[in-house]
Amino acid sequence: MSAEPAAQFNIHDAKTNLSRIIERVERGEEIIISRAGNPVAKVVPLAHRIDRRGRGSLRGQLVIADDWDSDEVNEAIADDFGLMP
Repeated sequence: MSAEPAAQFNIHDAKTNLSRIIERVERGEEIIISRAGNPVAKVVPLAHRIDRRGRGSLRGQLVIADDWDSDEVNEAIADDFGLMP
């Protein structure tokens, strides 16, 4: 967030200039939308999503125990969730 105050548009100007406002927001600006001089909304950039490259993108980064799917582990998990008879 910058130290400068957010740009402000009234509703009519915001509707007229929506594409320009979105371009500014994409560059990191925050825009305030006002009605009769009273701020009613703020348009802010969304946080960027983590870029997952698809299947296998975590290969080599996860460690799985050899017994991860053993009967004992499955029973312990079921017991923890109250699923054992």
